[in-house]
Amino acid sequence: MPEVVLEVKLRENTGKEKAKKLRQQGLIPGVVYGGEDKSLPIEIPAKNFFNILRSGLGENVLITLNIINGKKGSKKVLIKEIQHDPVRGEILHIDFYHISLTQKVTVKVPIHLFGIADGVKNQGGILQHILREVEVECLPTDIPAKFEVDVSHLRIGDSVHVRDIKIEKATILTDPAGTLASVVPPTKEIEVVL
Repeated sequence: MPEVVLEVKLRENTGKEKAKKLRQQGLIPGVVYGGEDKSLPIEIPAKNFFNILRSGLGENVLITLNIINGKKGSKKVLIKEIQHDPVRGEILHIDFYHISLTQKVTVKVPIHLFGIADGVKNQGGILQHILREVEVECLPTDIPAKFEVDVSHLRIGDSVHVRDIKIEKATILTDPAGTLASVVPPTKEIEVVL
């Protein structure tokens, strides 16, 4: 799994008003927790964080946080939660989870379907994407960015299940019988004549 570096600063003050001022300066308030240390309030340059999100590595990217003020050095983290404004959609706060590279973590990995299902192309069926992510347990360095699932062989009535995903360095925790995608017959409207 690729790793990225993000430079952050420790936050001196916390609270709603201080967080609002940080956002106005192009910074995102955040916190790092987990591990043996107490939680650390930090401020993240919004532009640098958006570059990570747009890189296509997903939210399960392994990040090295370099804390450039204070004596905390650097920490290996995963994004635990991104809080968004419900109206404007802007990022309000980011929670990072401090991890050890030798201990397994549980994360959700997105499912990406590719190909045009035979049942859609030749039979007029409809492809339903049912499960959009699966939960896996693995070492932080083995987290897949996504699972690519080929649906081109699916005909009407066929489906792809969680058990069809093959991965070597992780354990899939999601129910193996769970359906990732299926092709269903087209629906027809029946016109009622009075």
